[in-house]
Amino acid sequence: MSRIKGKNTKPELLVRKYLFSEGFRYRLHDKKLPGKPDVILPKYKTVIFVNGCFWHGHEECKFYVIPKTRTDWWLAKINTTIANDEKVTTTLQNLGWSVITIWECELKKEKAENTLSELIKKIIN
Repeated sequence: MSRIKGKNTKPELLVRKYLFSEGFRYRLHDKKLPGKPDVILPKYKTVIFVNGCFWHGHEECKFYVIPKTRTDWWLAKINTTIANDEKVTTTLQNLGWSVITIWECELKKEKAENTLSELIKKIIN
């Protein structure tokens, strides 16, 4: 598990490249904010989390498959991550930030273009 990347993942880089190409400027992984969001857009008071479907327990997603071995351990780990995500989102919203969560499955080839264009709409509104 030490080899699992937490920063600069392929889905995260895809979002960052798209935002930059659309003229958005951002900061990355600010330790001052709860949860160290993947992308911070201070001008729009918006943070973006790019979540992996397995690690963050994306319900009804084909990439969220619970392993057949050590099932209890994995469920506890994933449920803790889900609880932490909810707590961080609530805290950020209470601080006045808009929180956008993008799932890894939404950035696959067939859905990426639509997801990224919707992202721009969410940021601007």
